[in-house]
Amino acid sequence: MARFMPLEQAVRENLKDGDTAAFEGFTHLIPTAAAHEAIRQDLKDLTLIRMTPDVVYDQMIGMGLAKKLVFSYAGNPGVGLLRRLRDAVENEWPHAIEVEEHSHAAMANAYEAGAAGLPCAIFRGYRGAGLPEVNPNIKAITCPFTGEELAAVLAVRPDVTFIHAQKADKKGNVLIEGIVGIQKEAVLAAKRAVVTVEEIVDDFSDIHPNLCVLPHWTVTAIAEVPGGAHPSYTHGYYDRDNASYLEWEEVSADRDRFQAWMEENVINAKPVDFAARVAKLKVAK
Repeated sequence: MARFMPLEQAVRENLKDGDTAAFEGFTHLIPTAAAHEAIRQDLKDLTLIRMTPDVVYDQMIGMGLAKKLVFSYAGNPGVGLLRRLRDAVENEWPHAIEVEEHSHAAMANAYEAGAAGLPCAIFRGYRGAGLPEVNPNIKAITCPFTGEELAAVLAVRPDVTFIHAQKADKKGNVLIEGIVGIQKEAVLAAKRAVVTVEEIVDDFSDIHPNLCVLPHWTVTAIAEVPGGAHPSYTHGYYDRDNASYLEWEEVSADRDRFQAWMEENVINAKPVDFAARVAKLKVAK
């Protein structure tokens, strides 16, 4: 049953050292504010799961939160590398991390299997690919009906999933509009789910036809954080801040500059600061 609370409390009560955590969002609705709160709380030894990890995971890895990354594709979208991730893998700075790489199809199917309470996902994939040679969690399985060889991967079952969404109503139901991605399955697969939203409303009116409603019983905690997806966008509220992604390419390339940026923009910042960051961004269409 969803409870409304400040973001600091929501993270403190639901994310612990050593947890497996998913911070999911696809193109928009990336839960940046929640990730920054996790950094401020100095959590450690996290296994971070995400399709297309981008800047927020680069920040979490660079600040030493992660012991392992389970992912499909990693990069600063439209710009280049995740330099803090690369530094951790190649130079063990700030410490070594384990990486488990999958395809997008594998990750999506693994979340769906987790949401369904299944131990693994079975699908067509990885034929001719090299990932099974370096990832022991990719297995081959023979279909008992057709004899076809299929791929199998472990279901994703996070201890906690964080997502960002447009709205929650006062009963705790959550509305996601625009590109839904894998957020629904990531919430249903998790033991606990924390949602940051742009606003809390009485009801959902004038809703977009491409939407998802997560009922209140699927959500553990809701925090109202306007602008909480910045620098990604929130459909109907603000556009993507491309300049911030370009800036990150330079900031993340240097360890000292990275640490100074994190100190100013994350450690000494607050969730309320996100509203100011998106105030001048136009509404996404």
